[in-house]
Amino acid sequence: MKSIEVFDPALCCSTGVCGVDVNQALVDFSADVAWAQDQGAKIERYNLAQQPMAFAESAAVKAALQSTGEAALPMLLVDGAVVLSGRYPTRHELSQWLGLNTAPSIFSAQVAELVAIGAAIASHCEPCLKFHVAEARKLGVSAADMRRAVDLAQKVKEAPACAMFDLAQRLLEPTGATPASASTRLSAIAVAAAPASACCSPAPAAAGVQAAGASKCC
Repeated sequence: MKSIEVFDPALCCSTGVCGVDVNQALVDFSADVAWAQDQGAKIERYNLAQQPMAFAESAAVKAALQSTGEAALPMLLVDGAVVLSGRYPTRHELSQWLGLNTAPSIFSAQVAELVAIGAAIASHCEPCLKFHVAEARKLGVSAADMRRAVDLAQKVKEAPACAMFDLAQRLLEPTGATPASASTRLSAIAVAAAPASACCSPAPAAAGVQAAGASKCC
């Protein structure tokens, strides 16, 4: 595997989280370096403020600093050859230079909002759901995609409840009895146990008005 040398500008540290302002580009690059090193990559980093001799000993870096100054930093060398100057690379660029396989990220802002909508459904958080639906709309997420996120979250949320009812029925039913399906039991229990004023029960019909289609809080 090829080796990479990173010549950083003068920094108090290489993480990007020191001081008042966080340098997000540096934070991301530090995470990418750790990812590559976990896969066996050889990456050395040099800080101009702490290791000036490394900059003086590299002919390519020394020449760049003499011609353009610190604007040339950060500078990356792969097997001694300059491949990038003036900015930090992306993870995709790192993986190409090192011969590592990495799938491109699909976790966009829109995907993040769909995940948040699903999490709001699972956690029963009304303010969260309202907020993230509004944010998703701002990002152009379709109502159809939001409904898919809601439906999937609801299915995931109901699965452990059905499994728990299955277990309870197996433990409590008389020997030899044939247990009903979980969904049937859930419906029967909800209808039998919920009082008329329960939050998810149909609202009481007003005088002369049919109860069918009454609103539900949930």
